[in-house]
Amino acid sequence: MDEPQDGHPQPRLAKAGRAMALATLVSRVTGFGRTLALVTALGLGSRLLDAYTTANTLPNSIYDLVLGGALAGVLVPLLVRHSDEAFAQRLLSLIVYALGVTVAVTMVFAPQIVDLCAPGYTPEQRQLTITFTRFFLPQVLFYGAGAALAAVLNTRGRMAAPMWAPVANNVMVIAAAVAYLALGGGHRIEELTPAQTLLLSVGTTAGVAAQMLLLVHAGRRAGFRPRLRMDVRGVGLRHIVGMAGWTVVAVVASQAALLFVGRLATTVGAGATGVYANAYTLFQLPYAIITVSLITGVLPRMSQAAARRDLEQVTAELSQSLRLSGVALLPVAALLIALGPHIATVLFGHGSATPSAVALTGSVLSAYGLALVPFCGYQILIRGFYALEDTRTPALIGVLVSAVTAASAWAASALVPGPAMLVGLAAGYALASTVGLLTAAVILRARLGRVDGHRLLSTHTRTSIAAVGAGFAAIAVTRALAPAIGTGWSGSLVALLTAGAAATVLYPIAARLLRVGELRILLSALRPA
Repeated sequence: MDEPQDGHPQPRLAKAGRAMALATLVSRVTGFGRTLALVTALGLGSRLLDAYTTANTLPNSIYDLVLGGALAGVLVPLLVRHSDEAFAQRLLSLIVYALGVTVAVTMVFAPQIVDLCAPGYTPEQRQLTITFTRFFLPQVLFYGAGAALAAVLNTRGRMAAPMWAPVANNVMVIAAAVAYLALGGGHRIEELTPAQTLLLSVGTTAGVAAQMLLLVHAGRRAGFRPRLRMDVRGVGLRHIVGMAGWTVVAVVASQAALLFVGRLATTVGAGATGVYANAYTLFQLPYAIITVSLITGVLPRMSQAAARRDLEQVTAELSQSLRLSGVALLPVAALLIALGPHIATVLFGHGSATPSAVALTGSVLSAYGLALVPFCGYQILIRGFYALEDTRTPALIGVLVSAVTAASAWAASALVPGPAMLVGLAAGYALASTVGLLTAAVILRARLGRVDGHRLLSTHTRTSIAAVGAGFAAIAVTRALAPAIGTGWSGSLVALLTAGAAATVLYPIAARLLRVGELRILLSALRPA
């Protein structure tokens, strides 16, 4: 790692991720606007929102199962090693052709897919979910083409461009939700008109199409001509299958676990699917802003270092990513645990949302706070294997994580039936992520010779002390204010702002006193260049 004259690590990873973090922040903020617009339009706790959420989740699951999960870890390393435009065009063509067939087949079997994923739906809810699903399935093709274009951009140093693209998607869906309300849309399936169904369906899929088209435009500006080729020979399909084959095993295991968890959620009752999905969306925000930016920036460099067999540099990149991620995410995790109910109330406690659904969302979000740091650390370490062109080991670890996820979900359903089961599902996710993190660290240590464990443990221990202190300060502030502000929306807003401000001030002071040097790197990355 480069060393400046003062002897401190050069914060090039953090600075490189600044543009990506900004793009992701805007994307996720508009994503929150999208979530809030849909909750307002369709109603948190309603069967209508559950039907929409289930149908809109299926394209992602099918894409991951058929191709996306297999290619996630191999696209960038492949394009790094085959930098010519013809190879990228053939790879894009192969993806488009394979996913086009997938869309056609799954549209035919949409009823069976819905029955498999949502066994607890009423006949009316099932039929609406099938209708939504058939409109949403073309998203599978758009996701695949977009992923290939994003990988091309990343290998050409245009790492922020793919992170701006989802903004178009979010804006389109927000517009569809607003138009739905303008047409007098309600929260009951029985009141939904064909025109309103068409508006929600087409508007949602058009958003994903717009996202892909922006990537096409960005690719052209980067000098890549995204055109389809009839001849896809020369891609090295056998090599790709060899790299991705084990990843497919992990994806199948992951999707099986998600299916099992999703089926359990649909049995809780009306609104459970939407509650669980919205809590998960909130949980993913810090991961997307911080960890995805780090992963996107570090994977091409790790792949290049691995190609040179420079394992020391691979270790250095992993260590810095884990330390910066931990320093940024541990205080966020503490605040999610401490303030989850208040966050949910401020975001969803208005309009037609039921108080029980809002309260349950907050409890699930707090449980997800336990998963944030181990989940992000696990995702970073998995990229270390991908950089080494090893998909077998992370696949086997993924199978283990999926098994723990499913077992934890089954235990939650047996021990805490009813709405509280959703909290147990989120806690099980935290346990599974921790198992994945520790397993990946042990195996990578054997592969690389070291993972900078002493430095990682020291940084995370000191950071945890500062973050826990900030979390307790937030809890103390909310309890002190509770008698005066109450538990309504305005009271939660006051509590969230006040407690968040107290934690924001306390955490960097404590981290500085505990000599957490990585905080300086993060803060320097936020300053204008």
